[in-house]
Amino acid sequence: MNKKELSQLYYLNREIEQLKSRIEELECIAVSDTSRITGMPHVTGISDKVGRYVAEIADLKELLNLNLKKCFYELNRLNRYIESIDDSQMRMIMTLRYVNELSWRQIAFSIGGGNTEDSIKKLAYRYLKKN
Repeated sequence: MNKKELSQLYYLNREIEQLKSRIEELECIAVSDTSRITGMPHVTGISDKVGRYVAEIADLKELLNLNLKKCFYELNRLNRYIESIDDSQMRMIMTLRYVNELSWRQIAFSIGGGNTEDSIKKLAYRYLKKN
């Protein structure tokens, strides 16, 4: 597995957060009672704000569910790969970095033993390059 493949869980989680934020935003817009100032002339009549956003919200929720399933699949795939690593320290580094999404500095602190963030990063990248 390479760095890009290992990072997929990170990017899926970011995408899920963006989708949740957009859904929340659309739901707030759909139920808000305040009028928007757009600079456009006002046309009288009844408008169904909820109806305008229902389809988009439903599509985003479906996409969110799909990404959550991908996320669980990716997490399982990552865990299987990490469990196949013989070296326990390397398993810990990979888990902390790619599953728990910690920074290299946080990983070095967590592992201890005088390790620096650069030494941990180099260990991980050398392992990935070698395997």
